[in-house]
Amino acid sequence: MAASRQSVALNSCAISWKGDDDHPDQTVCVTAWLQKMMTIMLVRASAFGTCRMKVDCGNWMQRASRYVVHDDFDGGAKCSRLSGVTADHRWRPAALHSQTLCLMTLIAVVMGQFRLALSGQASVTFIAAGIPGSRVEMNETQCKHSSSYSSSSSYSYSYAYSSSGAKICEWPSLTIDVDVLQKQLDHLGTISDTAPPAVTRVLFSSNDLLARRYVRSLMEAHNLTVREDAIGNLFGRWEGKERTLPPVATGSHTDAVPFAGKYDGVLGVLGAIEAVAALKRAGFVPTRSIEVIMFTSEEPTRFGIGCVGSWAMSGHPGIGSRLMTAKDNEGLSFKEAAARAGYTKVKLPYLDDVVLPPNTYSAFLELHIEQGPLLEQEGVPIGVVTAIAAATRLKVDFRGDGGHAGSVLMPDRHDAGLAAAELALAVEAAVLATGSLDTVGTTGIVKLSPNAINSISREAHIQIDVRDTDPARRGGVVDAIRHSVIEIAERRRVEYDMQIITEDPPTACSPTVVHSVAQAAQFLKLKHKYMVSRACHDALFMAQSVPTGMIFIPCLGGISHRPEEFASKESMAAGIHVLALSLADLSSPSPCQGTDDSR
Repeated sequence: MAASRQSVALNSCAISWKGDDDHPDQTVCVTAWLQKMMTIMLVRASAFGTCRMKVDCGNWMQRASRYVVHDDFDGGAKCSRLSGVTADHRWRPAALHSQTLCLMTLIAVVMGQFRLALSGQASVTFIAAGIPGSRVEMNETQCKHSSSYSSSSSYSYSYAYSSSGAKICEWPSLTIDVDVLQKQLDHLGTISDTAPPAVTRVLFSSNDLLARRYVRSLMEAHNLTVREDAIGNLFGRWEGKERTLPPVATGSHTDAVPFAGKYDGVLGVLGAIEAVAALKRAGFVPTRSIEVIMFTSEEPTRFGIGCVGSWAMSGHPGIGSRLMTAKDNEGLSFKEAAARAGYTKVKLPYLDDVVLPPNTYSAFLELHIEQGPLLEQEGVPIGVVTAIAAATRLKVDFRGDGGHAGSVLMPDRHDAGLAAAELALAVEAAVLATGSLDTVGTTGIVKLSPNAINSISREAHIQIDVRDTDPARRGGVVDAIRHSVIEIAERRRVEYDMQIITEDPPTACSPTVVHSVAQAAQFLKLKHKYMVSRACHDALFMAQSVPTGMIFIPCLGGISHRPEEFASKESMAAGIHVLALSLADLSSPSPCQGTDDSR
């Protein structure tokens, strides 16, 4: 999918002053950091539907006033005046309070026009005409500073995008080779413990190692500098012009749960390599380096620990002890399995070298299939993720009395299996009681002993996964589950034990990264939707130390972790195109040559 080269011409001075016969036209410069503030507010307003800010106008007028501006996206805006001013106001256009200007500009960009009456004799009008979210390029040598003017005259300020005295802002013109990408996905799908279309790639298995080698070969084919850390995270770096600056990172994982599909995670790795390739083909050279990461074991299949690679990189204090004590179903330890696969340094203190030092990356962005139905149902090609849910995982053991299925009478039974069954239903009820679509709960593991058709269950082992973007709401569900365990155990006369396995904090995505993704989608004229991720991703742990965001694309029926998992070429091309433009934006000062965006 190719996009024709487009450009946006912007006014070199964002604010113009129109005077009267006694006062010539003037202009007011807008600084780069003020644009950033506007961007952050715009992202917040777009993502959360409201923006409220108290503004001190003391630098604007001789006599201080305070105003509160509300913008609730209800088709109107209002300004509440909190204190009065005296009659003889005087304007200082060159010294407009930056926060006031920022807020008014935000409202103007979002709503088209906003008028704020400061007194009966003066008004301020902001007009946005053009492309919301486009960068404003400045040439401060063209900006003039004005002196004070009396409020007895009527003046106006205009915020507009025009071609007068402006340079041209250009994104790279890219071609996404989605046919090659599809062949790579198909090939990686054959590297599996199960026959196609099912994919099974478990950590440190022979097919996991083959997949790693294949990804490495693709990185090397695109002249990326490849390295691997002690736990098996794979990195491919495209060196930028300023190698001392923290790079921008992107990536995902290639391991797969049993009988999964070939898009989950893999798209974020192979798609990232294709995004870099597309930028290279366009002749783009990043200022910051761009690094593609293939994370080790995002899926918790083998050792019950998910996001192993990104969790280790986050420096979580419990990761070392968890890995050193973890064993698979065959009793093989994580350390032993890693050593058999050639990773002999999976032990302390080598794991300390995996942890990201501060400022290792300036940003991280993960491309992924949605793993849900919303984008497909709404016909939206791009999901801009604003928050990532995290899981609390619990394990519960019930112990009762076994016995013969025919001999023990029903009133006399202490059936651990029935206690487990009741608890699974209680989990569902606790989640539904929140009334939130962002809260989900799953009883994914139920093991009964002796697990015989003619025996009463003596023991039951259950593992539960509760996810939410709101930690307090998630905590309420966990408390409800705890009360259910106690009540069920007492009523069914069985013993119980409950432990929390993991409890990770949900995270909000970086406004800077969110805006970059939305801006790229807008430039490509792709409809996009702000949304949360209910699935856990490596981005969740990267966000603990790096400004992070995610791009979602639709997948057929919202299906994932099944062989039927599918994303169309068109959807993948759109997602990779947005990813590539976002990487270009985040890795370089600006799509506008000559501007300065000091992130």
